[in-house]
Amino acid sequence: MARYNLSFAGAGRVAGALCREMYHSGNRIVQVVSESEKDGRFLAKNCKALWSQELIFDESNDIIVVAVPDQKLAKVLSRIECSEKSVVVHTAGSYGLGVFPGKLKNKGVFYPLQTFSKGRRINFKNLPFLLEASDPVTGDILKKLAESVRGQTYFVDTEHRQMIHLAAVFVNNFTNYMLTAGKEIALKAGLSFELLAPLVKETVSKALGNGPENSQTGPAVRNDSNTIEKHLELLSFSPDLQNIYREVTQSIINHYKEGS
Repeated sequence: MARYNLSFAGAGRVAGALCREMYHSGNRIVQVVSESEKDGRFLAKNCKALWSQELIFDESNDIIVVAVPDQKLAKVLSRIECSEKSVVVHTAGSYGLGVFPGKLKNKGVFYPLQTFSKGRRINFKNLPFLLEASDPVTGDILKKLAESVRGQTYFVDTEHRQMIHLAAVFVNNFTNYMLTAGKEIALKAGLSFELLAPLVKETVSKALGNGPENSQTGPAVRNDSNTIEKHLELLSFSPDLQNIYREVTQSIINHYKEGS
């Protein structure tokens, strides 16, 4: 199994999870660069690396992983100073190779298809890594790097990776907001969010097992107008949730009407 000398630009959720997993998998972490001294030093200490605020990487680095917020990505990449032999990758799902400055020759995308949170340990076994590389040699390095943490690799071009990133927003970010709304409504009824836990687990399990398109239940798929109107009345305390309920309900009705 290949092992590499790595450095990270960034010390947030994605950088932290990747850095720790790569370190525990036998890769050597050389340096952590971050604006935040507190987060950067903490991550570097955990991985026996050096911390710096300067985006200068010595020639010992095989790979430099840039894991920063999307809005900072281009600026950080433009400031990197490293050996021509070093591979520089970013972890953003919505950006491709075009964001790299011309001075960086060996470049790629190393996008882990997962949600990361501080304080939660992610199981990297079979985690999908969507890869893109400037050349076959760089692509092979990225594949081996993902495999060093037991990940599954998929070479996906920018256009298709952006669509998967969009899909991830629906299944993760939007789902999480719906759960937040469900919790708010449950609390409005004086009940605990935990009451909904078995339903949430079965919903996800059934969607993964049977396909979400085959698992839809509820008043919208039945076009039960009486129940729908009653729900809208109950949501009078929140015009925002009323609008969401109305729009999503109509979308479900339209989807299953077209499929019938």
